[in-house]
Amino acid sequence: MSGVLSYFRGLFGQKELRILILGLDGAGKTTILYRLQVGEVVTTIPTIGFNVEQVVYKNLKFQVWDLGGQTSIRPYWRCYYSNTDAVIYVVDSADKDRIGISKQELISMLEEEELKNAVLMVLANKQDIAGCLSVTEVHRALGLDALRTRTFQIFKTSAAKGEGLDEAMEWWALLVDFVFFLENAEIRDFASAVQR
Repeated sequence: MSGVLSYFRGLFGQKELRILILGLDGAGKTTILYRLQVGEVVTTIPTIGFNVEQVVYKNLKFQVWDLGGQTSIRPYWRCYYSNTDAVIYVVDSADKDRIGISKQELISMLEEEELKNAVLMVLANKQDIAGCLSVTEVHRALGLDALRTRTFQIFKTSAAKGEGLDEAMEWWALLVDFVFFLENAEIRDFASAVQR
């Protein structure tokens, strides 16, 4: 079914999804962005302001905004919320001292009206570091069980090693296919007829 949907999405077009990558400084946001874009780790420096890149995965195009995570920059995140389809929230799983701050920033961000319909992907990053919080511990520490009305998923990742990012992108692709399927009844009916 996913292949049929991808085919029709290609025929009828697919808007470029606007995604924000947010999280505290040092969480690995920029490393993830460039790992997704070019498939390898590139040397980065702390992001002051933002990076914006186009990421292509299968037949999908994402306009990805990587916003700096320093304390002085976080209040400006809201300037980028308008027209955002999804948020990738990156957590440094090895930074146990700041998991509470990460939770506060996540809650604050999710309360914003402009993000009420944005899908959330949480990346529990730096899972390759010994002694880091597990995905379950990150899930619990961020209070993700309280997100009853938001579509979200959490993934175990290591941007440095490229682990978990393919699974996360595959989830995006399936989710976009599903949304496209629901939003296009005529195409859905035609696709059903073709499969018979």
